[in-house]
Amino acid sequence: MSRRQRGRDINGMLLLDKSPAMTSNGAVQRVKRLLQANKVGHTGSLDPIATGLLPLCLGEATKLSGFLLNTDKRYQVRVRLGQITSTADIEGEVLEEKPVPALNEVIIESVLADFRGEIDQVPPMHSALKHQGQRLYELARKGVEVERKARRISIHALNLLGFGADFLDLDVHCSKGTYIRSLAEDIGSALGCGGHVERLRRTAVGAFTLDNAVSFERLESMTDEQRLSLLLPLSVIAEELPTFSLSAELAFFLRRGQPVFAPNAPVAGLLRLFTHQGAFLGIGEVTEEGMVAPRRLVREAENPSKRPENPP
Repeated sequence: MSRRQRGRDINGMLLLDKSPAMTSNGAVQRVKRLLQANKVGHTGSLDPIATGLLPLCLGEATKLSGFLLNTDKRYQVRVRLGQITSTADIEGEVLEEKPVPALNEVIIESVLADFRGEIDQVPPMHSALKHQGQRLYELARKGVEVERKARRISIHALNLLGFGADFLDLDVHCSKGTYIRSLAEDIGSALGCGGHVERLRRTAVGAFTLDNAVSFERLESMTDEQRLSLLLPLSVIAEELPTFSLSAELAFFLRRGQPVFAPNAPVAGLLRLFTHQGAFLGIGEVTEEGMVAPRRLVREAENPSKRPENPP
């Protein structure tokens, strides 16, 4: 006997403005309950202290969430100088305090310059990376510290928004895999006084920004129809990829997992695939043989919608 699904089959992406103290998984569960959705997932967690953009994928959109995990991110962060904490953020225990030198824009910019571009970064112990099958943060809670290999990341932009006697306000545009806590700690170390993240707000994930994000509190005050109207279509998730259209016949075979030969297809790379009628099929990839192969396909589905309160 098949297991009965709970909730509604809702497909799309919701841009949530996460509030402080809410975990990313907590946000997922609250939105899932509020929209009565079968399936909801996030596209890269935010620390509980962090606020800002948390794209949530619903239904078929969860198949494409990995493409957002690999995109660039943008943050605004306040770095508190003079204190080194166990977690490199405000939630950790203060391990050491150091005097903060007199700062000016010239001194700060000379330090920030060393962190722009491609740099090597050592992930923090309080992270979800695994060591011999265990999460690093689980080891850290036991007081165990292990050696971590530095990883190559890219800091596309690192702009000084403001500063005071013991803090820096920064705008950071970075590649996937960047730990802002490690960046804050390293900048503090380069200034000779240490530092940690006091406030963190994510302002962009790939091409998506806070401009179109909604808070959970606002979601709660909306009608069901208004909430559903906020959902972005599946096709926007990998919008940076080139598009390619297939005939109904080729789409038929592709949906059954078969690579297809499509004249005039690009020579390589990932593609957003559509039918000639404009229906989104999902993500495909051009093979070495010049075929278009399915990579992540979505099924066609319509979102539920409320009947108009005042039908004509």
